Amino acid sequence: MAAKRKILPLISKSLLLIVLFGAPMVWLIWQIIEGGLGIFLPMFLSGIVIGGIYAMVGIGMTLIMGVMGIINLAHGQLMMVAMYITFVLYEYLGISPYIALFVAMPALFLLGAVIQKFLLNPLIKVDAILPENQVLMTVGIGMVLAETMRFIFKSDFRSAPTDLSNHMITFNLGDIFMFTNAHELLALGIAAVLTVCMFIFLLKTDLGRAVRATAQNKPAALIQGVNTSKITILTFGLGAAMVAAAGVLLLPIYYLTPDTGGHFTLRAFVITLMGGLGSTVGAIFGGIVLGLAETLGGTYWDNEMKEFVGMYIFLLVLVFLPGGLKKLTKI
Repeated sequence: MAAKRKILPLISKSLLLIVLFGAPMVWLIWQIIEGGLGIFLPMFLSGIVIGGIYAMVGIGMTLIMGVMGIINLAHGQLMMVAMYITFVLYEYLGISPYIALFVAMPALFLLGAVIQKFLLNPLIKVDAILPENQVLMTVGIGMVLAETMRFIFKSDFRSAPTDLSNHMITFNLGDIFMFTNAHELLALGIAAVLTVCMFIFLLKTDLGRAVRATAQNKPAALIQGVNTSKITILTFGLGAAMVAAAGVLLLPIYYLTPDTGGHFTLRAFVITLMGGLGSTVGAIFGGIVLGLAETLGGTYWDNEMKEFVGMYIFLLVLVFLPGGLKKLTKI
């Protein structure tokens, strides 16, 4: 009887997985076969690029959540501010977004540090204030940032296209003709370099070890002499800088309005949960999975439904991998 009780839920869960995941995958494979690899490969590469940028968004939120223990619901709005900084430099000074990266990242690091030091740290020090209040503070910060940008720039759609945005690179893979956007390749390379640099910082430097120690056990880190107050400031700044880089790399191929931040706060939240709370490696996989789901869903189903496809995959991960994708990575 005990064995039956264990087997029946497993069988029902397996059948549910086949219906909810297996059937859409069979349909997708059929669409790929019908459309050919000439359509699939460029879209797959585009999904990896978008996913790599999403991964930086997720890493930033994961870092902040790991150290502070709260979800930063102003994360997308910080990204939006970085995109507006890039737009101003591009529109009025003629500075390329790739150069603006060296302005936007330090600017958002400082903005993040200021927010943490003067708005969030005072709440952390008051024992009577619950973590929920800190989350509400980030909601308020996000609203202030969005409405400030709306006051300055109105709600018009903005962008900062570069020469690379419209330059297509073609490949011949045997009988398969493949094309991709030059900006996407460069963005993928920059995203990969920044992500590797972040991991080197976290794993190989004393400051990075202090960040990890604070995230793992804040009281123990405090006993060991780590200045956790300064570490939270540093971490919020790093998270803001990572999401700033994502915004800068997206701007040449994405639209910008004051409401853009809200969309990416939701995506960051989804990526963080999908990857597994507190897992930076999980955030990378979560970002790539979401990027691929949106791109392939928009290509083979309907572009207006791509966000639905991303949310559908997110719900499947929550149901069948409650701990997130980090359970698969073992990291």
